[in-house]
Amino acid sequence: MSGRFHLDQRNSGVLLHPTSLPGPHGCGDLGDQAYRFADFLAQAGQGWWQMLPIGPADQHGCPYSAFSAFAGNPDLISLSHLHKDGLLTRADVAPLKGANSRKVNFTQTRRFRLTRLRKAYETFKAKPARSRGALARFTEKQSDWLDDDSLFFALRQAHGGEHWWKWSPGLRKRNKRDLNRARTELADDIDFYRFMQWQFDKQWSALKRYCADQGVGLIGDIPIFVAHDSSDVWAQPELFELKANGMPAYVSGAAPDAFSKTGQVWNHPLYNWARHKATGYDWWVRRFRHCLTQFDAARIDHFLGFCRYWQIPAAHKTARRGRWRKGPGADLFTTLKRKLGSVPIIAEDLGLLTPEAQALRDRFAFPGMRVLQEAFGREDSYHAPHNFPSRCVVYTGTHDNNTARGWFAKAKAASRNGKLSERQRALVYTDGRPGTIHWDLIRLALSSVADLAIFPVQDLLGLDAKARMNLPGTLKGNWRWRLESGQLKPTIAKRLAAETKLFGRN
Repeated sequence: MSGRFHLDQRNSGVLLHPTSLPGPHGCGDLGDQAYRFADFLAQAGQGWWQMLPIGPADQHGCPYSAFSAFAGNPDLISLSHLHKDGLLTRADVAPLKGANSRKVNFTQTRRFRLTRLRKAYETFKAKPARSRGALARFTEKQSDWLDDDSLFFALRQAHGGEHWWKWSPGLRKRNKRDLNRARTELADDIDFYRFMQWQFDKQWSALKRYCADQGVGLIGDIPIFVAHDSSDVWAQPELFELKANGMPAYVSGAAPDAFSKTGQVWNHPLYNWARHKATGYDWWVRRFRHCLTQFDAARIDHFLGFCRYWQIPAAHKTARRGRWRKGPGADLFTTLKRKLGSVPIIAEDLGLLTPEAQALRDRFAFPGMRVLQEAFGREDSYHAPHNFPSRCVVYTGTHDNNTARGWFAKAKAASRNGKLSERQRALVYTDGRPGTIHWDLIRLALSSVADLAIFPVQDLLGLDAKARMNLPGTLKGNWRWRLESGQLKPTIAKRLAAETKLFGRN
């Protein structure tokens, strides 16, 4: 696949998930504020807008635990744009009362948004049949995933949100007669979910075109694993290591290491890689093709897992008794290249980068990641800019890190045995000051040899730890941070544009 945006060109961009945008309805969406952010990026001389996964997130708002690898998140559908399209009234899109402009309350905003989306659907149904042709065409074009997804979500609603493996055996095991009966009984709910996906696609495509016109490419995110409670696992259980009752035999996680003596249990079902290979990796080809129609490039989360992954027996509460298993490696990416052409991928290679994983990344010329918050803890860090190759993406921090200011406040300050502390090394290396450390790191990223430099919008604003997006290993309180209207002032765009131009990135 090819286009006008290329990862191997010297450029820079900003990381901001759309739910973090300002807006009147409880969380950011694909409405006017998304377009204003694209304007800001263009004014600031930035060529990329990076996001987190855009699938339908779980109850905590976690985009890495989505109910579908293909569907768009209804949280992101702009109600204001539905009003412009004549599907909602002005009263319908009045601001959500009691909404927090700084934090998303996913339960509150979803309840509010869903009632309006349903009303928009009812208005749409009342339109003449000829005006409904666009939905029919979308449904047909996306049928390879939309048919199963819309049925899954309708069934999930009919079961009060119950996990699919707790449904009746006929529905859990996808008995043809039971599924046909459900399609008849839930026909209206199925059409409603198709309608939402159509609206998401319309709004997404319009925003993507606008960004491209501003010279801004979009970087998406493909999590290596999918949630157990997802349409993907329900629709094609043979692609996963599941028992007869639908429960996973083994789950994903991280091996014990210096950071965690018991490791981490992520609880995703593991892939039946032999089955994927037998199908010519059809599901993966479709997944990448779908993502790369929505984005100009994509980051693969936990790229290392394609080389090897930690298999944990599902009954175990810790990762101690897991074992390493071999992933599909080059076979998968060779197939992707043969069927899709050159795929613009950023390999999230953070963690224990084995020689095999490094060779896999380099064989396909995927840029890896370097994170400046990891650059100063020891004298010759892998993440220090003097160790960068040009083919990499440097971040001041990722969505899993603290903000730059928050990190610096907690960094070790006292030197030991005559060696610089992490904080001291950061200041010496950047020739910076504590009060401007966020801009010092941005400048360091921009000046580096890395082809691409990315910084979270929180670092542009110099925000402290309260603006952190995610704290790994915790469930609640994450993904909620929001940008406030007017925070990204023209002076920030002007300064970033000047720094970007100085270091040849636009």
